[in-house]
Amino acid sequence: MLDGFARSITYLRISITDRCNYRCRYCMPDGGIEKCAHEDICSLEGLRDMAAAAVRCGVKKIRVTGGEPLVRRGAVDCRMLSSIAGVEELCVTTNGSLLKEFARPLRDAGITHLNISLDTLNEERFRAITRLGTLQDTLDGIEAAERAGFAKIKLNCVLRRFCGLNARTSVAGALH
Repeated sequence: MLDGFARSITYLRISITDRCNYRCRYCMPDGGIEKCAHEDICSLEGLRDMAAAAVRCGVKKIRVTGGEPLVRRGAVDCRMLSSIAGVEELCVTTNGSLLKEFARPLRDAGITHLNISLDTLNEERFRAITRLGTLQDTLDGIEAAERAGFAKIKLNCVLRRFCGLNARTSVAGALH
């Protein structure tokens, strides 16, 4: 498969749910959104079949997203995606809040990489941004992912100078 610039398409992003356990201000309007009906969401088997077709056309990397993908029932068992011959990288993008429970099962199911959103290291600001989340849940999730042995954990964050400290030092200090 080629895109409009004749580049090979080797990356597939699959959103498996419109639901999330947070209500982040940058993602969710104050009044929420109208949720899709269960019968309007593709089954996990249907998603597997679409992913397998894409892999046969040259896709090598699959990223599972949402909403928050870990809120979907059955999402943790990703073996149906990791078992597709030709998948070299299988990643989940998450807010990290459920990783304390699911990091090991995800790793055992063949997820190789995690992409974790970390909006701020300030608990009060974190709560204001996510409306429902706690910074500690995300930090605990990051630690659980490290213990589970993922090959790559990427933190999605914006680094800036604050409180006279270098942001890199502050992030590293907060995580260890």
